[in-house]
Amino acid sequence: VQLVESGGGLVQAGGSLRLSCAASGSRFSINAMGWYRQAPGKERELVAVITSGSSTNYADSVKGRFTISRDNAKNTVYLQMNSLKPEDTAVYYCNVKTAPTPVVYEYWGQGTQVTVSP
Repeated sequence: VQLVESGGGLVQAGGSLRLSCAASGSRFSINAMGWYRQAPGKERELVAVITSGSSTNYADSVKGRFTISRDNAKNTVYLQMNSLKPEDTAVYYCNVKTAPTPVVYEYWGQGTQVTVSP
């Protein structure tokens, strides 16, 4: 499975960015698609996840500012990030999990840098 991420970059505090991640090549149906992030010196953490049924879950730190969505026909997940803060600076990773068959396969993108300046 290939995950192609795009949309990272440098933005000032209060600005917005939109991340995209397109998945291709999966033999199995894709269930959950999500975004994780890892800041320097910190562990990777969940940002947001959306299931094939459009159920969503967000980290408390991004609720009300970030919105996750997906296009099932394109196997693409988006993360709209508004009101960005310097503490949102991190490498953002796309994550995809297949539906259990019964095994669940998990895949990671290469990561895209998001930098928020004060």
